[in-house]
Amino acid sequence: MASTKKLRIAFIGAGGIAGAHLRALAKLDDVEVVAMADVAEAGMKKHAEEYGIPSDRCYTDYQEMLDKVEPDAVSVCTPNGLHAPNSIAALKAGAHVFVEKPMAMNAEEARQMIDVAKSVDRKLVIGFQYRFAGKTQFLKRAADDGLFGKIMFGRVQALRRRGIPNWGVFGRKDLQGGGPMIDIGVHMLEMCHYTMGSPRPVAAVGMTDTYLGNKPSEVSSRWPGWDHKTYTVEDFACGHIRFENGEVIHIESMFAGHIEQDVMDFQLMGHKGGAVWSESRVFTDQNGHMVDIKPNYLESSDFPYMFDRKMRDFVDHVLYNKPSMAPAEHGLRVQQMLDGIYRSAEQGGKEVAIEELATVE
Repeated sequence: MASTKKLRIAFIGAGGIAGAHLRALAKLDDVEVVAMADVAEAGMKKHAEEYGIPSDRCYTDYQEMLDKVEPDAVSVCTPNGLHAPNSIAALKAGAHVFVEKPMAMNAEEARQMIDVAKSVDRKLVIGFQYRFAGKTQFLKRAADDGLFGKIMFGRVQALRRRGIPNWGVFGRKDLQGGGPMIDIGVHMLEMCHYTMGSPRPVAAVGMTDTYLGNKPSEVSSRWPGWDHKTYTVEDFACGHIRFENGEVIHIESMFAGHIEQDVMDFQLMGHKGGAVWSESRVFTDQNGHMVDIKPNYLESSDFPYMFDRKMRDFVDHVLYNKPSMAPAEHGLRVQQMLDGIYRSAEQGGKEVAIEELATVE
């Protein structure tokens, strides 16, 4: 998209996820990456060299970067525990913010982020790339067109047979907020919730268990040798979420399950039809027969494509005031669901109420 104006974007956090953002932004002619900030200088300098960011625009103090560079927008690519303070600082500095998933450590932090964005009239967008996948858009359009009728139930699965991350801080609850539920479960959950029309959650039941991550790795796996000594998150979590319109989502998420193979999927079940995301199939009735519907062509569902689309969506939202497909209000509702599941698990599986913490559009 040609433009006489370029969006000046800076980064807080220059790790692996920042690299995915940079690759997508490098393809856009209406974007200029102007600075980066990270306490880990080696990774930051590597990105800076690859994408032509001057060395004097690489900072170890993100507040100094915000003050000196005054970017139009900031991409927050730090660990979960830093999302809220980093985003709030960038918003208060006058920048629009794109923050990676999950939005924050909890719903209260997410609400604060939304409140600050509104108070300074800045835009806040969440990194939900899976909703840009061709598979998701096919099912979302089918739902919007009424193909499923009233959706009663969604089943979400984000399951790894042995996939405990051995990098980053994914095993530290104080920095991540949780384990597979908040790391990989959030992707499938937000997709399913988005496809169902983003209804308001009102109650949740959940349970969690840790049985492998806090022990030394003794079985060959693709990611061996995780830091079991600092591992404080769950290996497995499941939950049941009720919405104000009567719909329900059941979710299962695990880093290390004794299952046949990894599963990343969600299913929908409605009065008139159902669907499975991984196979891009819709199940319904036509002409007195049960039929399966599968599209002949879909836009890509691979990571480069999804990241290209989600960064394009952010730039279009900020520069051209187009509606965002991943607004902060959706991030808040996802965070409320995660909070509800974890809170219920802490209370022995008792159903907990999910209260509205902010005005959600």
